[in-house]
Amino acid sequence: MSLKLQKVALATLAVFGVMVLSPGCALTPPSQRPPGDTSYEESVTETISVSGRTEPSGSRPPPRPPPKKEKSSEFSRVAVVNGKPFADMYFKHYGVNPTIDTEEENISTFSVDVDTASYSLARAYLSRNVLPAEEAIRVEEFINAFRYGYRDPGEEPFGVQVEAFPSPNRRGYHLLHVGLQGQKVSAAQRLPAHLVFTIDVSGSMDIENRLGLVKRSLAMLVDQLDARDTLAIVVYGSTARTVLDPTRLQDREHILEAINALHPEGSTHVQAGLEMAYAIAARQVRQGTTTRIILCSDGVANNGITQADAIFQSVKEYARKGVRLTTVGFGMGNYNDELMERLSQVGDGQYAYVDALPEARRLFVEQFTGTLQLIARDVKVQVEFDPSRVVRYRLIGFENRLLQKEDFANDRVDAGDIGAGHTVTALYEVKFHEGQAHGTSPFATLRIRYKDPATRLEEGQSREITEPLSPSLVRYSLEAASGPAQLSAVVALFAEKLRGSYWVRNLSYHHLMRLWQQLPEPVRARDEVSELRQLIQQARALDGRGDKFEKEAPVATMDFDHIPVVR
Repeated sequence: MSLKLQKVALATLAVFGVMVLSPGCALTPPSQRPPGDTSYEESVTETISVSGRTEPSGSRPPPRPPPKKEKSSEFSRVAVVNGKPFADMYFKHYGVNPTIDTEEENISTFSVDVDTASYSLARAYLSRNVLPAEEAIRVEEFINAFRYGYRDPGEEPFGVQVEAFPSPNRRGYHLLHVGLQGQKVSAAQRLPAHLVFTIDVSGSMDIENRLGLVKRSLAMLVDQLDARDTLAIVVYGSTARTVLDPTRLQDREHILEAINALHPEGSTHVQAGLEMAYAIAARQVRQGTTTRIILCSDGVANNGITQADAIFQSVKEYARKGVRLTTVGFGMGNYNDELMERLSQVGDGQYAYVDALPEARRLFVEQFTGTLQLIARDVKVQVEFDPSRVVRYRLIGFENRLLQKEDFANDRVDAGDIGAGHTVTALYEVKFHEGQAHGTSPFATLRIRYKDPATRLEEGQSREITEPLSPSLVRYSLEAASGPAQLSAVVALFAEKLRGSYWVRNLSYHHLMRLWQQLPEPVRARDEVSELRQLIQQARALDGRGDKFEKEAPVATMDFDHIPVVR
């Protein structure tokens, strides 16, 4: 199946909507997409949610109707506005990947994604007793928000771990877990960093003390820098200005004074802020160093951007010169997830969302080196299934990271980057021919293509790793799979459930909790996994949606191979 045909299939699975912008917002949906961006729908506004569930076939799940279109007025922290608890939340729905017959297309290709914003944003909704909207859920970002304990690849850029086991919810299918572990770089080994923090100080950043959380996050990061590094600060409200020129970390007190002095002012002129930040960053580019802009914002642009493509084109040009962009979102209500994700994607960076101080600590302390230093660029993954062994497959998530199979070997096609210590995990649903799950020959071939991080955008020759996927990787039961692999299934199914995927409609939250409880005790004991349990329970209490497929295809007679056409 070609990518074009996949888009048509995706449309049958998507929940449609339109992007609703507040009167003052001049942002328009981009008319052009970067290579690999397979979006086909209009933008969607809604809230998001974090949860998932899986269980043996035959169980009954709670149903769900499509989200309602609306026009939001001013933001209210608790009050419901036009039927929504948080106004002016902008998301884009990329659909749900279809199941593909290997006789039509046996090769799946996608760009890696290390973003985690969708998970923490969903957690922010649930912590406020609100179920996230389906449009806000990107399954791969849920999966990649968790640690899976992959082996250290040592001197190699990254290692690969693969495992397959029977699906707990989709009858006749196996889950194929593919994990990449980025090479770890110690604090002493990392390259010197030139950082330009670009901070939204518009009036909306005063809501819920968003700017206060930004300032505490910055202070955490300052503690991770050393004498080799420089830090500059640009702020933007109605206009942009530099409040701290590039400053060595020996002058820590001066840097902290500049951070503490930040205060809300004006409207949101993100374009002016980024232009000023890039001008500063471009002067800091040196061989053997890292130059990065870190944008802290709620993402709403109501001043300066009349054509979104203009700013994306400018960001891409600077990325070609070696300046990368990390976007960090703050705030509930008056928040533009689509713009923040797209900016990081075009800017060859990472997108995260900080809902509370622990998430800031994870991003700016625990994952600090990975946030700054790349170990592989333009990382593409391709899985070629053997049609004699595999009947059908479906990639779970990565809908806006799909690539044409020809793009895999095209070194001019941009893809995602992996930072030091980062992991990337992807899951497929795979249906083997009868008796072929434990055959003798490889059932698929995994290929990974990447560039040396020292090369600039669209330059350099890629290296390629090829791994045959042996039947020895296939477990006979879910319980026989490793704890981390089981965890990835629970996380993915929770996200699938939150976004209303057809393929988990036979699963209840009760069954999802049983899957969580079956995780090995050392996995369950981890704080992040314990938190997952709480989020599943919270979603269970809040989720009153109906099953939008029930009329056309009752769950009792659910077809596990094909999705019905919903009129």
